[in-house]
This record gives sequence, structure tokens and C-alpha cells, in this order.
Amino acid sequence: NNRKVNVLINGKLISEKWMNVQVGDIIKLENNQFVTADLLLLSSSEPLNIVYIETAELDGETNLKVKQALTVTGDMGDYLEALAAFNGEVYCEPPNNRLDRFMGTLTFGTQKYSLDNERVLLRGCTLRNTDWCFGLVLFAGPETKLMQNCGKSTFKRTSIDRLMNVLVLFIFGLLALMCIILAVGNGIWENHAGSKFNAFLPREENTGFSAFLTFWSYIIILNTVVPISLYVSMEVIRLGNSYYINWDRNMYHARTDTPAEARTTTLNEELGQIKYIFSDKTGTLTQNIMTFNKCSINGKSYGQNQFHMHQLFIIFIGLYYFKRLPRHKTPLERSNSQILLHGSSHIVCILKLCVKFVVFLSVRNPEGKLSLYCKGADTIIYERLHPSCSELMKVTTEHLNEFAGEGLRTLVLAYKDLDEEYFSEWKQRHHESSVALEDREENLEKLYEEIEKDMMLIGATAIEDKLQDGVSQTIEQLTKAEIKIWVLTGDKQETAENIGYSCNLLREEMNDVFFVAANSPEEVRQELRDARLKMRPATEQDKFLIPEIILGDTPKVVQDENVNGDYGLVINGHSLAFALESNMELEFLRTACMCKTVICCRVTPLQKAQVVELVKKYKKAVTLAIGDGANDVSMIKAAHIGVGISGQEGMQAVLSSDFSFAQFRFLQRLLLVHGRWSYLRMCKFLRYFFYKNFTFTFVHFWYAFFCGFSAQTVYDEGFITLYNLVYTALPVLGMSLFDQDVNAGWSLEYPQLYVPGQLSQYFSKRDFMMCALHSCYSSLVLFFVPYAATYDTARDDGKDGADYQSFALITQTCLTVTVCVQLGLDLSYWTVVNHLYVWGSLGMFFILTFTMYTDGLFRLRPSSFAFIGTARNCLNQPNVWLTVALTAILCVLPVVAYRFFYSQISPTINDKVRYKVRQMKEPTPRPRRTRLTRRSTRRSGYAFSHAHGYGDLVTSGRFLRRHAPARSMGLIPTGRSPGFKPTGRSAGYSPVGQEQNPKQKVEPTSLQMFRAVKDASF
Repeated sequence: NNRKVNVLINGKLISEKWMNVQVGDIIKLENNQFVTADLLLLSSSEPLNIVYIETAELDGETNLKVKQALTVTGDMGDYLEALAAFNGEVYCEPPNNRLDRFMGTLTFGTQKYSLDNERVLLRGCTLRNTDWCFGLVLFAGPETKLMQNCGKSTFKRTSIDRLMNVLVLFIFGLLALMCIILAVGNGIWENHAGSKFNAFLPREENTGFSAFLTFWSYIIILNTVVPISLYVSMEVIRLGNSYYINWDRNMYHARTDTPAEARTTTLNEELGQIKYIFSDKTGTLTQNIMTFNKCSINGKSYGQNQFHMHQLFIIFIGLYYFKRLPRHKTPLERSNSQILLHGSSHIVCILKLCVKFVVFLSVRNPEGKLSLYCKGADTIIYERLHPSCSELMKVTTEHLNEFAGEGLRTLVLAYKDLDEEYFSEWKQRHHESSVALEDREENLEKLYEEIEKDMMLIGATAIEDKLQDGVSQTIEQLTKAEIKIWVLTGDKQETAENIGYSCNLLREEMNDVFFVAANSPEEVRQELRDARLKMRPATEQDKFLIPEIILGDTPKVVQDENVNGDYGLVINGHSLAFALESNMELEFLRTACMCKTVICCRVTPLQKAQVVELVKKYKKAVTLAIGDGANDVSMIKAAHIGVGISGQEGMQAVLSSDFSFAQFRFLQRLLLVHGRWSYLRMCKFLRYFFYKNFTFTFVHFWYAFFCGFSAQTVYDEGFITLYNLVYTALPVLGMSLFDQDVNAGWSLEYPQLYVPGQLSQYFSKRDFMMCALHSCYSSLVLFFVPYAATYDTARDDGKDGADYQSFALITQTCLTVTVCVQLGLDLSYWTVVNHLYVWGSLGMFFILTFTMYTDGLFRLRPSSFAFIGTARNCLNQPNVWLTVALTAILCVLPVVAYRFFYSQISPTINDKVRYKVRQMKEPTPRPRRTRLTRRSTRRSGYAFSHAHGYGDLVTSGRFLRRHAPARSMGLIPTGRSPGFKPTGRSAGYSPVGQEQNPKQKVEPTSLQMFRAVKDASF
């Protein structure tokens, strides 16, 4: 809004900020300048008052489009006096988000002129190859179509954050419950046993008031159960994991010098729980670099370097290649689609000017004939061809199928000679319909259908928009991770379908691909229902139960419905508009979620956001949206995670995203490596943090029953201060920043490792309750084992060893050792930093303990360091160290036993892969040259052949079938094993029994020695 633009005020051009532009102002734009507001084009520097604009910020397309001013306004040129005196009146539709249409009229003088989308420049466009133009502001600020399509900015929070909000409320309730129990216990104790301690503690006559004070005292003592420092630690962990993304060289694009960037530090672990990915096509899956590749002319196919083309086709190639004609939505698509031919001398001029991105709308040939030219999809153009083109149409169709099979974007070209008298009459009717504000589109549609009949086929073109490197492999990996990918694109159906097959979104082996292209709500509903019933016929009986089960005042979760087979769904923008209505959205969602792949074509930016919001509303899943243009901003803002690709379409998507990089292929590393690690580390951190804090706090609770509910602490005050700050802070941070169950290579090799994160199996309410129960058990052990060990005991010197200070020191030593041992069990990947943090924290505990319990500190602050000499007098006793060892073992024993039996009975995918990693790290024993017997009882199924084959090898007993050990583990590696050894000819064998290499004897291969050699890859 602080950009400057020239505004015509009082006959002079004055530079004003965008924020000061108002409706009715006339502004001047210059080449490569952004369009300030929605403008009515008045005049330009180009012939015929045309301008060229780039709409990448609106629809993601970088090809230039043509707009043309009315002749009556174009005559004003750049004369400021004439422009300042312009007094026309514009009547138009109210502000809306439709980018593809505009309806209005201009009254100037006594004439009324039709205004449509071809006369309007929308905010967000860029003026190209045009020196200057003038425009009248129709809509400004939030009323522009671009702003109408922008989604609302929302503060994004992860699912763990939302879960933590619930858990914190539960923890506060638990704290209040414990304090109430202890306050009631204090009241009971005061009534029954308080009189016995009057000599030491004056009795409180008002028992209720004493209980009240005790309640608040224990609120202060037990407040460590509330995870205050948890949120600070979480932000530190997220910041560290964000730096890992920024520093990842495997996500750096050298050609554009673009590294990956984590633009937010609050959503890292959410990357490990993605279930739905919503992707743009142009510039996201493809390179967005259009290259003319092939064409078909009069039934003959030509390659890129073949230029023996028909003269008429040369004209069309120039116009089509630079996208000078509007795309074929309606057949004629405006009167600008008329092309009137001149002679051959002007054809050469056209070819030269096409290099300058100049469009020609009309020329006339020497005979004075008028000709109409059209381009569009084959399904549209074929319906308008003359019957005499049937043979040519068959040949061209074969060429189109060949082009489409190569993933090329195809269009068909046709022409028709027009009668001068008929065209004049048709043009008059067209003008009358175009200035009408009611039923304009319907009347124009009839006129277009009328004139575009009996056309003659010229041929077809094939444009290549290459896929980015690694797109197919990335989609395959993400699909194996049970991530569903939806493509939301503004391209036409045929193009999106071809790209879908090219990048393995749609596959030939799919059971069926459903196409929804209806024009009425009833037809859309029926097509969606037919598709759903075909995928799952049993749903027919419960289709009327949707309002009872799902609909209601509060949104319910739509559960996934299993289907047999793989299906795809392709739906266009018109049908999607009906499908997103409130009475049909659930029908669409249920059908789409049954499919492996969903492709939505011809969608607007707002529809992209609506699809994302629909899935967020009814599916208990985390969504990710990825795009590269301004038309993807609303979708990126609507999703849980927004990813921007810095490509050919500016930085709008990147600026609105949470994460950004240069290529789509980096998405698999962002999710399968960084996302999974971040989620796993955060869940481990939360489980351990709750465990150590709850265990620390519950010991206070048990001690209250032995100290008369007097709110006395079981630990030393210094230990309470340093427990979370020094003794346990760094080890858990080290685990949360460096831990990994398997390395990045194995994470990409087995995408199935990503699935537990989607199901929230690493941390949930159930895991929290298990953690709380484990803490309760550990606190009981930590209190009663030292209590029993020190009860009625004496030290080596004969003095009593059961004093309060000794018990407190033993308990806090047991606690510190136990939580460190528990951390060691939770760590999967020990690094130097982890060793330093764990052993350093233990060492720091003993150093500070002996330091704080010295005589010198006691003399300085007697009230703060009252445990004088306790450390050296207590920790030199053997029974104390036995107590510490016993306590630690008893605390971790249930965890070790549970994990062992669970990994043996029902191993997780993580257990299986980690077992494989350990196998690979074992040294491979030297193969023994012994003859192996075949243990399998399965009979051979070799076929006989008239040629001398491998019979000698089979009967020799030297070749044995390999038994894949992965079958019992349920794992399927994504690529060939690096330890694969060839057999047959490649291993040195010949079917005729001759040596392949006469210099050396044939030795048994590693596969023959399989039972004696451990496979290095599996």
C-alpha cells in the first residue's frame, strides 16, 4: 500500500501511494509496473489499444494475456486534457471474488458500451511489453477481486499445543485435588494427634483455618507438577529443529541459490503428522516453463525441429504459443477471437512481431474474406467441426493421444470462412446482448454456439510443461507414508489429468478414475453418489443416515471408509462449486476420501481454501498446502501447514507460508525426515518431562502423610531450586535436539515409519495417563525404599542414620539417578553431546551437593545451608549406594520389561527397522566353502526347453533359492538392496556349461552361501 502510482488530478499526473487511490481516479501505469486496483482500461501505447499483462499472482500462469480498451476511450490516448474531461458512467456488478468474469456497462455520451473481463485489469497483474496505459479505478483496497480471494490470517497451533491446553487444565485439577486431600488430612490430624505436639508446635484452635492455610501451602510446594518451564523448553526445541531445516544441504537448490527456510518455529512437530497434502500444479509439480514441442497439421505430425507448416497454421502457432487468444471456455470467448486475414506479406510481419509478444486480432486477405479461428480442447472443438473433417479428425486424434501420452498439453485449432453480410448482422446482435445487464452470459453463449459451427480442422499443438525433478518419486514416497495428495489447479481437466498420470498420481492399474463434470446440483450429487456406491456398494443402505450421524449443531468427525482397490477422482470447478455447498459437502468429502487421489480442475483461489477448510472441519487429520503463486495464498493460509515454493511466480506464496524451499521434491525430506524427527523428539520430551516432574512432586505428597501434613518439604531447598534448572534441564534438551530412532537414509527408505505420527501414537491422552501412573509408581518406590532402608539404622560409627537430613539427601540422590537412567533408556541415539549432558548433570549434582553442604557456606548463610556435613556423612555408607541402586532398578524395571515383551510380541515398525539397522552394523562372517543342502520341501517348477539351458546348474545343487528374511518383519524396501549379487550369466555361469571367464574358476556366489553369510542389506 506504500507503493507509488501516478494519479491524474486536476489535469496533472501526481505520484500517490496506493492507499490513497480511490474509486473513480484515473491512473497511469508503465511497463513492468503492478496494477494498483481493479481498473477499466481506457487507452494504451500499443496499436488497437491493447495491453499485455502477466497474471501469475492471480492464476499462477506466467504466459502473457491480452486486454483491449474500447475504441471510444482508446482514442483519448495519453492526452491528459481529454482524459481529465472524461465523464462516462460505469454500471457494474458489486465486489466479488470471481476472477474469470466481470459484467458492466459504460455510458459515454449517448452510447452504451458493454464491459467484460477483457476490458478490466485486476489488481495483482503486472503490465508487460506495454510502454504505458491509463485506467479508471473500479474497485480499490479490500473490494478488489484479489483481496476478495485472500483468506483470513489465523494463528496456527499444533495438535500437541491443543492437547497440552487440555492436559494443563487436568494438571491444575490434579493439583487442587491433592491439596484438598492434604488439607483435609491436616484437619483430621489436628483433631486427633495435634495435642501430642503442643510442646513443639502450638496447636491451632481453629482446625478449619489450619486446613485452609495448609491448602495454600501445598499449592506452593506441589506447584512443580504444573509444567511452567515446559513451554519455554518446547520453544527452544522447536527453534533448534527449525535450524536443522535451514541448515539441511540436501534441501538446498544450487541453481537458484535457494535454501530451505523454516519461517515459523511453532509448527515443526506438526510436519510429522500430515495426512492430507493439497498441491497446486503449475509451478509446483511442473517447472512452469512452456516449450513448444510438437504439432499436427492437416493429418501430419511434426516435431520440434520440423518447420514445414501450412501458412495458416504458422499464424495460429504464433498466436497460440504466446497465449494471445483467450482460452476456450466458451467457443468464441469474446469478439477478440475473430481473426480477419490479410495477404501473405502481413503474415511475415506477424511472425516478426510475435517475437515481441505482439498479438494480432484481425487482418484481411486480398480477397476480402473473413475467417473465424478457434482453439480449445479436442472435446470442445470436435463438436463444432464440419462432417467433412471426420477422416482428418481420426488422424489428429491419434496424434493427440500420442502427445498426451508424453504428458504434453494439447489444443486443437480450427477455422471457418464467414459471410460478410451474416457477420455484420451477427455482430449487431452480439453488441445488443453484450450491453445487457440481465441474462448477458446466456444470450452471448447462444450467439457463440451459433457462429461456431461447421468449422474446418487445421491441426493441433503440443506444449510441454516439464515436471520438476523427482516429483514422481516424491509422490510415490509420500503415498507409501499413507499421505493422501489432492491437486487443486486452475488448469483445464485434460491438462491436469495428463500431469496426474505423468507424476503417478493417477495410474493405469487403478480400478477406476471418476470424472465429475456436471452442470447442476442434482447431477453432481448423483455422480458423486454413483462413484461412492461403486467403490463401496454397502454404503447404499446408510446414505440417508448422514444427517443423523454427522450433521448437527457441532461438527462431527467423518471417519475413513475402507474400500477394496485404488480409485481416483477428477472434478472440475463448476461441479466443485455445487459440491462445496452446505447440503452436499459431506457427500463430496466422503466420496473424495475414499479415493487415493483427487484432482480439482478450474478452481479459483477461494475454492482451494474452501476445499482445505472442508477437510479440516470434518476430518481428524493434519493438512498441508503447497503452492508457488499468489493464487495459492488463501489455500496456504487455510491449511495447518503452508509451504511455499520460490519459483517463477514471485514470492507471494513464500511470504504467506510457514516453510519454503525451491523444489517439490524437497517435501519428502521435510516430512519424512525433519517432520518425523521433530514429532518424535517432542513426544519423547513431553513424556520424560511429565515423568520427572510428576515423580519429583508425588514424593512430596507421600511424605505429607508422615510429617503431620505440616507442609514440610522432603527435599533440601537448594535441590528444589536446581532440580529443573541444572540437574535435569540439559539432558532432556539434548535428547530433544539430537535423538533419532533411525537416520535420514532409513527414514526415506521406509516411509511407513511416518504412519505412527499420523495416528498420534507417540503422545496422546492415553500416553499422558500412562506417564502419570508410571510417575506415581516411581514416587512410591523413591519414598518408601529409602524410608525402609534408613528406618531404625545406624552408621558405621554407631550413630543414628535415620535423621531427616540424611533421608532427604538419599531420596533426592535416588531421584536424580533414576531420572537419568530413565533418560538413558529413552535415548535411541547417543551422541557426544548426550553423554556430556547426562554424565555432566550427574557430576554437577554431586559437586553442588558436596559444595552446598560444607561448613563454609553454613557459616555464611546458616538458614539457607542447614544440611551441614550431611553429604560426607551419608554418602560414605555402602548401604546408601545399595539403596540408590535398588531404587533405580525398581523404578525402571517395569519399563524395561514392558518394552521387551511388547517388542517381542507385537513389534512396531520402528522396532523392525531398528532391528534391521543393528543387523547391518554386525560384521559379516567369512563365507565357508561348504556344500549346502536344500531344506525347503517345496518342489521345483522349472519348465523344459528344447535349448540347452540352466539344467546343469539346477541339478548341481550349487544354486539355492534365497529366503527373504524381510517377510516376517513386514517391511518392503523401496529400492534394490545395495548388497545384491547377480547370478546366472552375470555371476559367471553359462547355460552350456562353459566358463564365462577362462582366467579364473567359477566360485559359489554369495547367494549360494546365503545360509552361511548374513545379508548386508536386509
